[in-house]
Amino acid sequence: MNVKKIEKRTGEIVDFQPSKITEAIKKALIATDVDEGLANQLSDEVVKKINSSYSKRNIPAVEDVQDHVEKTLIKHNLANVAKAYILYRNKQSEKREIKEILGVSDDLKLSLNSIKVLKERYLAKNEEGKIIETPSELFLRVAKKVAEADANYEDIDVEKLKNTFFNKMVNLDFLPNSPTLMNAGLAVPQQLSACFVLPINDSLESIFIAVKNMALIHKSGGGTGFSFSHIRPNGDMVKTAKGIASGPLSFMKVFDVTTDVVKQGGRRRGANMGVLRFDHPDIIDFITAKDADGAFENFNLSVAVTNDFINAVKKDEDIHLVNPRTNKKTKRISACYIFDLISYQAWKTGDPGLLFLDEINKHNPTPKEGSIEASNPCGEVPLLSYESCNLGSINLSNMINEDKSDVNWEKLQRTVRTGIHFLDNIIDVNEFPLKEIEKKTRENRKIGLGVMGFAELLIQLDIPYDSNQALEIAQKIMKFISEEARKKSVELGKMKGSFPNFKDSIWNESYDAMRNATVTTIAPTGTISVIAGCSSGIEPLFGIAFVRNIMGGKKFFEVNSLFEKRLKKENLYSNDLIKQIARKGSVQNIDGITQDIKSLYVTALDIDPSVHVKMQSAFQKFTDNAVSKTVNLPQDASLEQVKNIFLKAFELNCKGITLYRYGTKKNQVLSMDDDLKQSEYLNVESDYAGGCPTIGGCEM
Repeated sequence: MNVKKIEKRTGEIVDFQPSKITEAIKKALIATDVDEGLANQLSDEVVKKINSSYSKRNIPAVEDVQDHVEKTLIKHNLANVAKAYILYRNKQSEKREIKEILGVSDDLKLSLNSIKVLKERYLAKNEEGKIIETPSELFLRVAKKVAEADANYEDIDVEKLKNTFFNKMVNLDFLPNSPTLMNAGLAVPQQLSACFVLPINDSLESIFIAVKNMALIHKSGGGTGFSFSHIRPNGDMVKTAKGIASGPLSFMKVFDVTTDVVKQGGRRRGANMGVLRFDHPDIIDFITAKDADGAFENFNLSVAVTNDFINAVKKDEDIHLVNPRTNKKTKRISACYIFDLISYQAWKTGDPGLLFLDEINKHNPTPKEGSIEASNPCGEVPLLSYESCNLGSINLSNMINEDKSDVNWEKLQRTVRTGIHFLDNIIDVNEFPLKEIEKKTRENRKIGLGVMGFAELLIQLDIPYDSNQALEIAQKIMKFISEEARKKSVELGKMKGSFPNFKDSIWNESYDAMRNATVTTIAPTGTISVIAGCSSGIEPLFGIAFVRNIMGGKKFFEVNSLFEKRLKKENLYSNDLIKQIARKGSVQNIDGITQDIKSLYVTALDIDPSVHVKMQSAFQKFTDNAVSKTVNLPQDASLEQVKNIFLKAFELNCKGITLYRYGTKKNQVLSMDDDLKQSEYLNVESDYAGGCPTIGGCEM
């Protein structure tokens, strides 16, 4: 009589599945470079022993089964395999214990840091703070709510649509932005958008209305962007009070402190983008605003520049500063002086970046609605005042054919179509924080479908990140996504109606209908990349092996799974080697690693800065909104390199550019010098997925 049931560690009785034994043995065989074909034979022997031992007695426990596996391996003189199995067993046991401490029932077998991020930010809790849903229940909650938007369309099977949305999320093929995961389907205000741009005019009333509105948005999990360019400069006249104006930076401090107080409900740190035009009289103070440690910690800063400004820099000409209150020129100043100061401060602190206004507005889909002056906190969504954007990302690491020879274009097409439908529906089920935002968002219906896991896709295709082939596949993939996204938006437009401003948009001449003014964006995916277990956005790997801080000082070695598999396949894997790599994060200067592996497994700091800019440009070419991409620089990068990066981004038609020189901020979440026991290792926080290594500034 065969065993039918097994007792889990929790005491739960479940079906006995011999296939799990086979899989566990296979992993141990692969780890020790032994023929994995033995797995079935060894598994059959274990199952036979279990059936004979327990057919007439109590149901076996999981530990009993594992003991039989170890004995069988030893019996066949596979001591090293048994050791690998035991180590894996102990490691899994430790992870289970931590998950139990975290209070999360992991029904999707996610990584430890995924579970920690889900616990802290996404899983629903009761009034006592106890988690009341599993990861799969979270995705089901979100899928159900978003599918409800189509309840009134007879041609749409809402139940089938819900299942489609759920399957894409539960398989980690597609994930929406954080506010959607946090809020959809709960009793809290269901604000589901990622980012907003709010207007600020030259009056106290406008400024403090914007502060209030920012606080409401941050509380709901969204990020905000502002142009402070309309505020009169420091020292200017205030007629009504017969006094002197304090300038935009003084008011930015109010926004910064307010953000710090709100803390976005404790689940997601507040983030802002502060923008000032290059010709504002206070531009020098703005550029140097982050000179002091701790200044404007809740802001990313960008200087808005025009083509004329960059051309003046190239020709070493002067420009005029202009008072926004009077629109009169105030004084002449060297364009090179401003550009050099921007470059120096970016080299020194990571801020400011640049926004290229002319390139942004060249592609403004609704020019009759006004010019775009600002973007969201990470620069990937330039927006009109009161617009919001709903973002989601496709996990490209899951879009590979089984033989790893090419992209699975059919799967990618299905995922794009599902993602566009999902993001468009968010607009209809969204509870917007302001009536002005609801009106503007529904008028243009901007959405932004992007990608994550690009680095893993390249590795699986055996394409080095810093190669021309990588740039070619980047353009090919994004062109495909953009075209399929646009097709789906046209279909939805014909079925549900185009966005209200469609007739006055740039799309009216080429299309009969269009549901969304924009459909694509490349966001810095941050915590949703951690959940999906892939790299952030289009960033390269930030480390091959490192130590991740999980909880209460508990740290785990983490090795890129593709790299680990490659080492074991070539019989190069050893714990000592992994520890050696983890001291640097990179494999470039590690003896014993073959050159082809080194070429494939490059990290953000291994790559020439120009490659970062070229990659951003490759994706931007086929992206409606903008591309968030950090140009990572080593600590010894020169000021001249920074200047070249800014000019290169302009020449390659990027809409903005951000760079970060390692070690320029004390609170970076990527650290090669930690005071804890693992001080010699590359350390990262549990929610870091790559890109900009600073707290709170670079996540979707």
